[in-house]
Amino acid sequence: MQLIVIHRENFAPGRSGILHSVLSSESLATLLLDGLTRVNSFNHFSQAPLIAIPKEWQIETSLPETSINFYKQDIAVELDRVNNTKRNQWFIISNGRFITDIDHEWLFGILTDLNADVISVNVDSGLTAFREKIRITSQKHIAGFSRLYSDTAQELPVPDSWPQHLFVNIDILKELLVDGMLPLNFQEILSGGIKKSLTLRSISIAGKALDLEAEDDFLALIDFYLNSIWPGNHQKYMRLLGSNNILVDKNARFFGKVFLGHNVRIRQDVIIVGPAIIGDNVEISNEVTVKSSVIGPHITVPEKYYIRNRVVTDDTQLNGEHFREQKGSVLRRYCITSQAFRQKNRFTVFRTWPRFSYAGCFKRFFDIIAALVLVVLFAPVLPILMLAVKLSSPGPVFFKDKRQGLHGKEFSCLKFRTMMTGTDRIQSKLRAISQVDGPQFKIEDDPRITTVGKFMRDTCLDEIPQFFNVLLGQMSLIGPRPSPVSENSLCPPWRDARLSVRPGITGLWQICRTRQQGQDFQEWIHYDVKYVRELTFKLDLWIFWQTTKKLIVDFVRHF
Repeated sequence: MQLIVIHRENFAPGRSGILHSVLSSESLATLLLDGLTRVNSFNHFSQAPLIAIPKEWQIETSLPETSINFYKQDIAVELDRVNNTKRNQWFIISNGRFITDIDHEWLFGILTDLNADVISVNVDSGLTAFREKIRITSQKHIAGFSRLYSDTAQELPVPDSWPQHLFVNIDILKELLVDGMLPLNFQEILSGGIKKSLTLRSISIAGKALDLEAEDDFLALIDFYLNSIWPGNHQKYMRLLGSNNILVDKNARFFGKVFLGHNVRIRQDVIIVGPAIIGDNVEISNEVTVKSSVIGPHITVPEKYYIRNRVVTDDTQLNGEHFREQKGSVLRRYCITSQAFRQKNRFTVFRTWPRFSYAGCFKRFFDIIAALVLVVLFAPVLPILMLAVKLSSPGPVFFKDKRQGLHGKEFSCLKFRTMMTGTDRIQSKLRAISQVDGPQFKIEDDPRITTVGKFMRDTCLDEIPQFFNVLLGQMSLIGPRPSPVSENSLCPPWRDARLSVRPGITGLWQICRTRQQGQDFQEWIHYDVKYVRELTFKLDLWIFWQTTKKLIVDFVRHF
């Protein structure tokens, strides 16, 4: 079960803040609370989160009463209700001031590994993949750079104030309650847990977080919410169902997704560009332009004002100042998606092609036809090769290695086994004598390779099983060499390029490489990127022909 708490302590005395102001409008309160439950809920629960709001705020909303808990000091927790909705081991208390976007599956795996009773979780965008950090010495000198190649999490000291999420093991939840009430003083939670010898841990995890008391972040939530309830790019103008006394001048114009509350007055020549929300009892005077903004309840906007990317919660924000475009804050568009962090090793698509183009469609057809033909041609020699591998050394006939394919999806790359069993695991110990640069590994007369394996490698017969990878759609006949995650992480632009297409059995690098000392990795990057940039049927045909000639020459040279 999840409880979203809007803490009164978030607001300074005498200052209501964005959340308080918006929630004081019935129509906006319904919209905001629905948005909170949609975006901030954890997908491990079938039931929508319960929202706790200070009782003195006098919130009115059309949401079901069972979904809202108005509290005075502490919050009543019904243990029977918690146990009846139990789907995993956690009772989650979320801070309603924040919207977070985390990979839930990954997070719950980390929580299980921590094996703690109470775990606080905060989101840190600096821990997301492919971010660079500058390391500074105590004298403010740059010591170097570090780069994260996957989303990470780190353990930190338990904070003094409410985190963005607090995970409490359901089995010990009763230990934290005081007379059936959940204390809203976080220090009381901590001291109670320590007194009862509970295990308290804290982590910071990769993700995105929006602070709803920050103007730009609040607008980002509204942008996401309006697009989620009204999908599509078509023009949409909505009057809240059940609303009354809406007066809109015939010369007013609306563009995009606009939400109107109760008792709204919109005068002559007003332009409203969505996503925008107009609260209850708002009057917008003549010739006003509102763009990507929220106008809170009981606001009167004077004539000829230009409001852009703002959250207006009080008339005093407008007094004496005409909002002009250059004075509006720049809205930072956040991408809020429930699955934004499903892939820990994300990449940017380097290049895309039209669906009905050679690279987008017809290349795959040619791969299937060519692979079928080649499998049929090599079918008579496959049993001989399999028998030779089996008799040359103990172990399986095929070697399977995890490689990254199109869009980073991992697959088992097939080859005939050419080494003694298990010797691939000692490669790191031999890397010091590798004769090539970059992440690849190669030494002459590698002692791990069997006699049959050497012949198969020299003639490329060991790669015949990869035709089955082609038929399965995991590889192409021609493309960048298939590589594991560890190799792809060394150069992000190169990784993004090569993962934009299926890896190939042969490619431009294999044909054009010069094997000059100290330049092989540079050539590898150059030719992979060049191939993706210049991918055409003519280029693939040329690579196929050059590869065929090279294979014939290498095979004949052995006899």
